[in-house]
Amino acid sequence: MFICNHCPFVIHLKPGIVTLTNQYMRKGLSVVGISSNSVRTHPQDGPAAMAEEAKRLGYEFPYLYDETQEAARAFGAVCTPEFFLFKKDGRRPFELAYHGQFDDSRPNNGRPVTGRDLRMAIDCVLSGRPVSPLQKPSMGCSIKWHPEP
Repeated sequence: MFICNHCPFVIHLKPGIVTLTNQYMRKGLSVVGISSNSVRTHPQDGPAAMAEEAKRLGYEFPYLYDETQEAARAFGAVCTPEFFLFKKDGRRPFELAYHGQFDDSRPNNGRPVTGRDLRMAIDCVLSGRPVSPLQKPSMGCSIKWHPEP
């Protein structure tokens, strides 16, 4: 998942993200959080603040800083939060099974944070069922790309 410290959409989902990741990591899911935002424009999204945030919220997953922004470009990530779920079958390469939103909750829309969309996809992958091709894109803050020199 591509997340950061400052985005109101991510802040809104953080407790749900912690609950979901803790639950599914116990079932064998590997989870990684990545912040790709430029610290030149958003220093609060840099490594020191990320470490504090991870400790404060109890992240049990690695929270990595994408200094070069190459990871975001390679994944085609454009916003925070943005979720990618890959499945692995035997010796076959990883396959993208889900790329979309956490759920329909947004700051101030009154819908509860459940992780419904991502949970359904994870449950399908873990049980060997196909993931629905109907996947709603993530909504949030754009990734803050490094300014041109």
